[in-house]
Amino acid sequence: MSFTGYPSKLLENAVSEFASLPGIGRKTAFRLVMSLLKRDSAEVRKFGESLIKLHEEIHYCKICHNISDTEICNICSDKNRDMSMICVVENIQDVMAIENTRQFKGLYHVLGGIISPIDGVGPSDLKIDSLEDKVRNGVVREVIFALSTTMEGDTTNYYLYKRLSKYDVRLSTLARGVAIGDELEYTDEITLGRSIINRTPFTSPV
Repeated sequence: MSFTGYPSKLLENAVSEFASLPGIGRKTAFRLVMSLLKRDSAEVRKFGESLIKLHEEIHYCKICHNISDTEICNICSDKNRDMSMICVVENIQDVMAIENTRQFKGLYHVLGGIISPIDGVGPSDLKIDSLEDKVRNGVVREVIFALSTTMEGDTTNYYLYKRLSKYDVRLSTLARGVAIGDELEYTDEITLGRSIINRTPFTSPV
């Protein structure tokens, strides 16, 4: 199917907007738009309003930087969580993946990415200063590095180790039940859960 001659500019614009999303090609975008056209106006309006509301009203937790409906997320506000244990993750998908294992009862810290010079992402682009502030305050007893087992993830782990090893805190990492090169969010729940339970002390590779 060729997408060079749209019968409507409105259709073309809508396809272009969907195609601007990561992982969505123009053919997939076209199918999504055509699916929306088959729905009644109330459904399409509800769809559009949910996206606008998401963008305008979403919060990032003041404590862990996770996405939330309120200024402090439901995990950080849960008095039954272990405040002395922080699991450091790359993004919200990783929080969701670990929560689904039901094996971790501490708190999280979402970095918002990992160090990747090739992508122009350095330590100053991540939520590392606020992590160090938490450790410095003395409440935290263990920090678990739960980043993807990629070169970028390992680089970030090592950088965090250098920043935090001067404090009286245990630094650990997931057991290597997670295969080298795996993205955390795609790891099955049983493997990820075991990797959390069997976590090991993090030691400098140098």
